[in-house]
Amino acid sequence: MTDTLVIVESPAKAKTIAKYLGSKYKVIASNGHVRDLPKSQLGVDVNNGFEPKYITLRGRGEVLEKIKKEAKQADKVLLATDPDREGEAISWHLANALNIDPTANCRVVFNEITKSVLQASIKKARPIDEKLVDAQQARRVLDRLVGYKISPLLWSKVRKGLSAGRVQSVATRIICDREQEINDFVPVEYWTITAYLHTPHARKPLEARFYGFKGQKADIKTEEEAKRVLQLSEGRPFVLSDIKKAEKIRHAPAPFTTSSMLQEASRKLGLTPKMTMSLAQQLYEGVEIGSKGSVALITYIRTDSVRVSAEAQAMALDYIKENYGERYVPSKPNIYKGRSNAQDAHEAIRPTNLSVAPAMVKDHLKSGLYRLYKLIYERFLASQMTSAVFENTVLTFNADECTYRSNGIRTVFDGYTKLYIESSDDEEEKESSVPELEVGTALEAKEIKPLQHFTQPPARFTEASLVKTLEEKGIGRPSTYSPTISTIIDRGYVCREKKQLIPTELGFVVTQLMKDNFSDIVDVKFTADMEEKLDDVEEGKKEWREVISNFYGPFEESVDKAFQNVEHVKIPDEVSDVVCDKCGAMMVYKMGRFGRFLACPNYPTCRNTKRIVEKIGVKCPACGADLIKLHTKKGRVFYGCERHPECDFVSWLKPTGENCPKCGKYMVQKIGKNGSYKQCSDVVGCGFVMRPAGKQKSEEEE
Repeated sequence: MTDTLVIVESPAKAKTIAKYLGSKYKVIASNGHVRDLPKSQLGVDVNNGFEPKYITLRGRGEVLEKIKKEAKQADKVLLATDPDREGEAISWHLANALNIDPTANCRVVFNEITKSVLQASIKKARPIDEKLVDAQQARRVLDRLVGYKISPLLWSKVRKGLSAGRVQSVATRIICDREQEINDFVPVEYWTITAYLHTPHARKPLEARFYGFKGQKADIKTEEEAKRVLQLSEGRPFVLSDIKKAEKIRHAPAPFTTSSMLQEASRKLGLTPKMTMSLAQQLYEGVEIGSKGSVALITYIRTDSVRVSAEAQAMALDYIKENYGERYVPSKPNIYKGRSNAQDAHEAIRPTNLSVAPAMVKDHLKSGLYRLYKLIYERFLASQMTSAVFENTVLTFNADECTYRSNGIRTVFDGYTKLYIESSDDEEEKESSVPELEVGTALEAKEIKPLQHFTQPPARFTEASLVKTLEEKGIGRPSTYSPTISTIIDRGYVCREKKQLIPTELGFVVTQLMKDNFSDIVDVKFTADMEEKLDDVEEGKKEWREVISNFYGPFEESVDKAFQNVEHVKIPDEVSDVVCDKCGAMMVYKMGRFGRFLACPNYPTCRNTKRIVEKIGVKCPACGADLIKLHTKKGRVFYGCERHPECDFVSWLKPTGENCPKCGKYMVQKIGKNGSYKQCSDVVGCGFVMRPAGKQKSEEEE
């Protein structure tokens, strides 16, 4: 007999928890949901209060039987799934399957997996929160109705395999609208004029940029205007007329929410939201740390709160004082204000134990896990440190009627930037010194350089900026950002090119169809308002069936009209310049599971397909043919010969086209802490390294 059975979602989490609870507890995993709506049908009784029809998921029958068997042998069963709507719903389904009274104290929630928190949480076991369950059911039913009602329309009118969704369709529209802005953008000419001033005892000239005439700001829009400024400035002394110094305080960034973590991991580490969430889940559930076994390194990862517990904050301040000194501890602990619609059920994402520094676990973690843990660890510590103080200096020069300005920034106190700099701040925080000069000093311009510019269109979305936009507009919630982006890419509505998200022709077509027939579904404000209504269900302010009912009536009418009125849409394939070597037709681009590929347009008569070859401009060291860039099924890049399988040359690192001067074998490109460098491919036998002038070898490159 088992005294207490504890049920969690994942085996990794079960392993970590079991270590802390002792022999009187048995911890097993449900492997996520055991019950859900069926895939083969709508699964929602729209004529009976939108009652969901739950079934045991395929392949989960054995898991559920095992759980039932263990539950019968236990004196008590505790449901310890994740502390959110989805976790509450999983516990509710398990309670139903195991005949556990949901009003009994059977539910255990915790924000971090540590011994003290687990023991305290078990003592505070509570009933299942029906409001949380209702909120999850409302979302699940609403998403099922939207997806299963509109998707068949897309299959019949556009193409099989497509889908629509309450969040994914809005995200696709946002990307398409931005692309339309870019296409409609009309560039406007403007000019900048920079004077390079000679200053005594300085290696480089002082750069001063044209500001205006007689101290009044003026924009230079044409070449004629730029020439006039040059005529007025050239040969004139640049007289320093004013020096302004101002202190600028930059406050420490808040600790990570799900959204800010996804954004920073994308910018700093180059990780996609999907990769980031996968790694973060492992860090939360537990990773093997040598003799310590499975250790959970961070708190719960799906949160939009910036709140930090008083205990965690006190530990952080003690750690900062001991390791960085009193000056880095703020006089009052930093308190951050979250967004107005943020849910405050969980803390921000932070390390569970500051004594476990990233350097201590580096040897036990794979590269991605280590880098993400280091990012979370340093961001949290920095969030509790003092502000950084800068001194901004503006020098104003007059050259006859023309006014020029030179700006400098100097760090007075580094504060939190000693440990962490936000990726969006990198440019701003670069120091640029200006010389110590007195008002009235006259300098000579060695060169005055005009440059023509044109205004740029809005930037395409990256995954990081899309997450930020979705959060700002109230579209989706922390748990939906990553799967939403993955879905619109997998469906072929959007493609990812060099971090940019670019809508495809299919994405434009489907978005226009949605705009014409389901304007509410792809309306940003309507979707954000619906999110708030679903939040109201969680807070007990609205009844979930009423929310669905108010939505469904008009929605059903729109679906019926669309089936009658929408004509079949033919999306022309993009024609390539590659000739089909079987029938001679010009091959077209298609989208598959692993991205774009070439296919013969005469399918099914001709079934020829080809991968898209990306040559890297380097010859194969083995046979002299071109090397091409390839991807594994998991997306990892490697390089191989275009003559494969006749030539079996492959390399994980990019060959440079040069031979090693020491042994003659091919050189590869590598990246270390100090930037890129070249190394002999025979690392063990030769190991020759070639760096740019002045670059030293770092320990990481050894």
